[in-house]
Amino acid sequence: MWIITRYLDSNISMFEFETEEEAREALKNMKGCKIISEVVYFNDPCFQQEIA
Repeated sequence: MWIITRYLDSNISMFEFETEEEAREALKNMKGCKIISEVVYFNDPCFQQEIA
């Protein structure tokens, strides 16, 4: 999951995206100060360790 946090006109807004491409496209068109972040959940299957 990708999050864009934007500060504009004394307001903070957050926008959530499923893919990096989608987030980066939206980032290009936004005004104000922006931060893009990837949210990683450590209970995702890619972080699970197999028990031998």
